[in-house]
Amino acid sequence: MSSPESSPWPPPYNAAISFTMDNLGEAQDVLKNAWPHTIGSHPAVTDQLPRMLGLLDRYRIRATYFAESWSLGVYPATVRALAGAGHEIAWHGFQHETWSGLGAEEEAESFRKSWEAARAQGVQYVGFRPPGGRVNERTWRLLKEHGIEYVSPLGEFGVGREGIVVLPFDWRAVDAFWYMEKFSGIRKEYGEKEEVRDPKEFKDWLMGRIDEVVRTGGFMSILFHPFLQLSEERFEVLEEALKRISEHESVWVAPCKEIADWVKNHPQNFQTE
Repeated sequence: MSSPESSPWPPPYNAAISFTMDNLGEAQDVLKNAWPHTIGSHPAVTDQLPRMLGLLDRYRIRATYFAESWSLGVYPATVRALAGAGHEIAWHGFQHETWSGLGAEEEAESFRKSWEAARAQGVQYVGFRPPGGRVNERTWRLLKEHGIEYVSPLGEFGVGREGIVVLPFDWRAVDAFWYMEKFSGIRKEYGEKEEVRDPKEFKDWLMGRIDEVVRTGGFMSILFHPFLQLSEERFEVLEEALKRISEHESVWVAPCKEIADWVKNHPQNFQTE
């Protein structure tokens, strides 16, 4: 474990963890013409999210929600409630379009529509997580032009192109990696069994990874999707994760924007030889 004197994080912390959520409602399903229900009625927002927010409040954790801009006007009360509770609203594309597959015009249009939707709801973005986990080469310039200060893709932690802070995520720290059939190929790439995994397996990996970050220092992003919290066993994993990160006094648990701001203002703390 790094000592307080050698830690790059603000005293008295030796490591940093952000709890994050992705996907607000039915944005992606509507994009794919796969939502046969009333717009604005997704159970992830009406049922699962309130319970998640209750747990975050219980453990006094402020999170970052990477939400599609399309959803901001569909769930304005939810957006206000998130902001009012101290959680960050960050950008996750307009309608969860796979970012690395966009052409230049499509990418520019997503920025335009997203910023228009955000302004209408009083949301000011400083962070972006690309749906699918990867950005394009041209994305960096556009992010800079639009005032984005950090990005949370797959990749390496640090200060990236255009001076934008990179707060990466690891697929294994994402509930979808363990719970969804369509992630079988990614599980195989990571040396895991291809079939959907039991929540206990996710919990065991996650608890071990949290303890490792606490021991060695560094940054970790944890990612849960409200629409996947469909059983008591999955909610147990969520609560255990929140409890674990909240009980470590040496860990700075904060929204991504606060951690990115520290990294941006203390680049010398994160330089590697």
